[in-house]
Amino acid sequence: MRMYDLIMKKRNGMELSTEEINFFVDGYTKGAIPDYQVSALMMAIYFQKMNKRETADLTMAMVNSGETIDLSAIKGKKVDKHSTGGVGDTTTLILGPIVAAAGVPVAKMSGRGLGHTGGTIDKLESFKGFSVEMPIEKFVEDVNTIKISVVGQTANLAPADKKLYALRDVTATVDNLSLIASSIMSKKIAAGADAIVLDVKTGSGAFMKEGNSAFELAKEMVDIGNNVGRNTIGVVTDMDQPLGFAVGNILEVEEAIDTLRGHGPKDLTELCLTLGSHMLVLADRAENAGEARKILQNVIKSGEGIKKLKEFVTAQGGDASCIDNPELFEKASIIEPVLAPQDGYVKGIKADDIGLAALVLGAGRETKESPIDLAVGVVLQKKIGDYVAKGEPIAIIHANDKAKKEAAEKMIIDAFNITSEKVEARALIRGIVTKNGIEKY
Repeated sequence: MRMYDLIMKKRNGMELSTEEINFFVDGYTKGAIPDYQVSALMMAIYFQKMNKRETADLTMAMVNSGETIDLSAIKGKKVDKHSTGGVGDTTTLILGPIVAAAGVPVAKMSGRGLGHTGGTIDKLESFKGFSVEMPIEKFVEDVNTIKISVVGQTANLAPADKKLYALRDVTATVDNLSLIASSIMSKKIAAGADAIVLDVKTGSGAFMKEGNSAFELAKEMVDIGNNVGRNTIGVVTDMDQPLGFAVGNILEVEEAIDTLRGHGPKDLTELCLTLGSHMLVLADRAENAGEARKILQNVIKSGEGIKKLKEFVTAQGGDASCIDNPELFEKASIIEPVLAPQDGYVKGIKADDIGLAALVLGAGRETKESPIDLAVGVVLQKKIGDYVAKGEPIAIIHANDKAKKEAAEKMIIDAFNITSEKVEARALIRGIVTKNGIEKY
């Protein structure tokens, strides 16, 4: 088998066989096939695309390029959740405890953030002493005992994806649905879940800015999951403004605690109940989403969700005392409001600009080596559809550097679009994608 023949075959619009896909993924991972030939193949795929079978084969070839996590020692159906990323996306910190408290095992493998704020692990490390470094035996034991554990992502999980993504990034071949979907799903499948719920964001703060593209990506990923034996559904959700109010690590943790106590932001609560309901259904904990939602609402109302968070944090070495006493969290030295420049209704909030303001403050990483300031960030005071008077706070900045605070303030003001006309609040849930098709709301 020759790489030259695969390139020409795909260039001419023909299907690659399972064996051919395995050949190039295996050869490239081991360094036997050079970058220039794989670059040519990626460009051919970019223009000629892949069908459902090819996409599923590519995904599994990447899954099998490295370690796969065996979760069979964990009792019950393991359901994972993946978000395509957004601003203020704190869902895992809420979903994990409420789903676990409802009796569904949450065995989560997470990474660190490279962007607006830290990733799930960075946020969890807001609890002093919290660690995701543990042997797989403890990980399994924790999930079997308290139903939840989060471990750091192994470096050898789907290594072919890491190599291919780096190559696509410098050859203008990132933006292809099959390549995006297989990249995301290869890591989820390698992590050992029995079923997967996908939160596919769309809007100014999302990778997929346009709604139809988000539905197409969700369908591609749902098809991959179901084609390789993982029951998968996608929920397409709005990211035209930050989710919730807080953007920043400790600030988001505090908001997650509020939500678990039953008084978090409406949109964040709604998203967690929606995603969590589908997780319970896929885990056979509930017959339908309506029944599952009632279970999760009761978990929050009864206090079982916040209790589970304390168990989880304590089990992984973290200091859970700040859950009851949030004043124990590290605080920024500068906490100042950003004032509205005019009267009117909030028509839009550029989510990506709010995220960049948090990054400027130090809440995220520009490179993998960048340090994170866990205490800084932005807390919005207004969302789309809200009325604001001139001089009223639209956000609160938490900063540890005056110059960074001033730069972030300008970005926040520019991110808000305030108009004299009344504006309707946006729908958060745009639709559901299952193996049976797409339902748009």
